Amino acid sequence: MAGNLVEAARRTGVSDPRLLGAIAAIRRELFVPAHSAARARFDQPIPIGHGLPTSQPSLVAQMIDVLRLAGEESVLEVGTGYGYQTALLARMARRVYSVERLADLAEHARANLAAAGVTNVEVVVGDGTAGLPGRAPFDAVIVSAAAPKVPRPLVAQLAEGGRLVMPMTGGVADMVTLYGKWQDRLVRIRTVTPAQFVALIGEYAPAR
Repeated sequence: MAGNLVEAARRTGVSDPRLLGAIAAIRRELFVPAHSAARARFDQPIPIGHGLPTSQPSLVAQMIDVLRLAGEESVLEVGTGYGYQTALLARMARRVYSVERLADLAEHARANLAAAGVTNVEVVVGDGTAGLPGRAPFDAVIVSAAAPKVPRPLVAQLAEGGRLVMPMTGGVADMVTLYGKWQDRLVRIRTVTPAQFVALIGEYAPAR
């Protein structure tokens, strides 16, 4: 089943063997509602309730790929959903801290991650725009919702030399954008891909 998703990731330019191996190893059907399990083999979003979809697997792969994770990083994820992206990050980094604002989705994600044998993740219910200052600094940050600017707390909690990837609003589509932090400043590195995301919600989310 995962072979389709590996090929979809390759078609977007993802070539990191560790990431492709993680996609092959993680059973996406564990990370969608049970009635949608048959759709998990396809490279498409799947509704998870609250009017929210999962991200398209090939898009998830692109966003993780640009973080250039080597295996020893501490990663902050904003927007856990059902936990598929979280599980991939857990294969790529030492520790993942994931913030989900909806308690029922966080509970689903915890159960899904446990079923998949993922143990190096902490899922927290809270405002992702505030990050997790008690767990900072983070070597990488990945945000799964769009806003016109990166929330200030996420910039503050990103380690020097760290990378942050997030969809930015503007124009017809959101633009997934990669940033780095140097000399305590967030610097845009490049645009990764156009996409469509839900709006980032939280105390520090700039208005769209």
